[in-house]
Amino acid sequence: MAETALALTRKAAELFRERGIENGRLEAELLLASVLRLRRLDLYLQYDRPIEAAELETFRAHVRRRLRREPVQYILGETQFRGLTLRVDPRALIPRPETEVLAGEVLRWANERGRPLAGLDVGTGSGALALAMLTEGPFERVVATDLSDEALQLAAENAAAAGVADRLELRSGSLWAPLRPGERFDVIVSNPPYVGEDERATLQPEVRDWEPAAALFASAAGLGVLLALTRGAAERLVDGGLLALEVGAGQAEKIAADLRGTGRFRETRTVRDLAGRERIVLATRS
Repeated sequence: MAETALALTRKAAELFRERGIENGRLEAELLLASVLRLRRLDLYLQYDRPIEAAELETFRAHVRRRLRREPVQYILGETQFRGLTLRVDPRALIPRPETEVLAGEVLRWANERGRPLAGLDVGTGSGALALAMLTEGPFERVVATDLSDEALQLAAENAAAAGVADRLELRSGSLWAPLRPGERFDVIVSNPPYVGEDERATLQPEVRDWEPAAALFASAAGLGVLLALTRGAAERLVDGGLLALEVGAGQAEKIAADLRGTGRFRETRTVRDLAGRERIVLATRS
């Protein structure tokens, strides 16, 4: 007798629970919906559906991958970011809800300007921030940089799927190296590496063992890249331009203070994420 969708999701959810995986039922449903090419909510209408042998084998392979703590987004091959469906895989970090907060702050500021803008996304990864700027804001062009050529290829694929490849310029290199002399932007945004090496053991295995280390870890207890951004951004922003950074737990006030210490910024402030942690630092160039 063929397995049903309901039985399969229950079994997978129990396996996930035994391995300490949170949201096991949700993830089991997402994986099965992907195999069956359904929306997750449509499973509830087809829970008694018999599962064919090929579908069952694919689902079991997905479950085995998840039990090895591979992120469910990598298994599915995609994730949602502010209404965009982004391709994701180990070439780049998985975009997170706190980064949606960062995008929202940038877009709120940009949409109040009432004119076409130029943006820079430092360390673009999957391209999530750059694509949100291009699809939701008044940006006529965005330059997106990354140290990883593989991440840039992923960003290019996502830009093509979003229909904005003609307004996105991808450049390879670290921090400010990819920029041309005298090049300035209305907005500089970055979700850089900000985890200290001493925090590695505290990370979930999905993060520590699967996502690219170069996009996670930074020197100086996680502050190295952030400090390089705060101290080099002013000369690459137009007068009145916005610097918007995502930071780690306990880092917001240090980065805000460093920005104030440069004497090049005004209206420096921090924004909390959905969990109430100070996660975003915003500063306007004097």
